[in-house]
Amino acid sequence: MANTYTAIVKKNGHWWIGWIADVPGVNCPEQTHEQLLETLKITLREALDFNREEAIRSAAPDYSEEIVWTL
Repeated sequence: MANTYTAIVKKNGHWWIGWIADVPGVNCPEQTHEQLLETLKITLREALDFNREEAIRSAAPDYSEEIVWTL
């Protein structure tokens, strides 16, 4: 299942700053636009992996995974 996430980006002085609109807490500063997008991708992946692992830990040992919504 592929998901699409939207980055909100802006240049602020000599820095680029960005946020992933769909996932609170995923935000980064970088010196170039290209670096910003790459760092946002890495940070988003880490946040999603962490959230998934935390959910599984909380539900373990008897849990199931069910798709509730595909965008």
